[in-house]
Amino acid sequence: MSEQVIAAIDGSEFSEGVCDYAAWASLALNAPLCFVHVLDNHSAAPSEQDLSGNLHFGAREHLMEELSALDEQRAKVNREQGKLMLEAAQKRTKAKDISDSTTRQLNGTLVETLVALEKDIRLLVVGKRGETAHQASGHLGANLERVVREMHRPILMVPATFKRPEKVLIAFDGSKTARKGVEMLARSPLFAGSECHVLIVGAETAENHSQLDWALDNLREAGHQAEGAIRAGDVDEALQAYVQEHGIDLLVMGAYGHSRIRHLLVGSTTTAMLRGSHIPVLILR
Repeated sequence: MSEQVIAAIDGSEFSEGVCDYAAWASLALNAPLCFVHVLDNHSAAPSEQDLSGNLHFGAREHLMEELSALDEQRAKVNREQGKLMLEAAQKRTKAKDISDSTTRQLNGTLVETLVALEKDIRLLVVGKRGETAHQASGHLGANLERVVREMHRPILMVPATFKRPEKVLIAFDGSKTARKGVEMLARSPLFAGSECHVLIVGAETAENHSQLDWALDNLREAGHQAEGAIRAGDVDEALQAYVQEHGIDLLVMGAYGHSRIRHLLVGSTTTAMLRGSHIPVLILR
């Protein structure tokens, strides 16, 4: 199977954004688009309590049978609801000149299912929060945190509303893998015609200036309008400030080695940069 743009959809408010960004990426990359809905029928199962109490003989068994029947009914409803969401996603992308998208409904936990699909993924598009976290406006969601840690494919985390990226910022730390990220950004059809920005968070040293010049030269040689800066301070605060000042539409970050940026992404908690971002974040591994 050829590498695809995989869009993970659920019933959250971010599903439309996932559809639209996935359609944009599929067209730009000239890659097949597949919508995936994962059924985890045990994630919301009722808690098993001690139902023996003073119930007369046979009552507990009867109640267990009823609970089992309810579980089966809930699984059926979730399956049908998922099929409707997949159909709606395909219909939405047909209006964006994509007529041959595919759908898959899979059973299992979200993270394990996506990891199993990894060999087929060119780009994974996910909403900022999942279905069960839509009420928690400041919480990224444990599922996405685990996906970021365990996947080794590019992940595009998107907001609820689509905006075509015209200004792109890459957080750069000068490492070998960060340089690969700049080279990917320079040549990727996703960013053809985009204005590219590079930000190094650190001290104003000759080494950092040399690294910044290298990154800007690579982007300009690839035909991009490019500019950049070196700023001191916390990584997340510096990135957020730069995004606001320059009207950035998409942020590119990488889980690089043992750098400060890697710690930001795969540390014990997800940074405020991801939780608070109102723009898409492309995470490179």
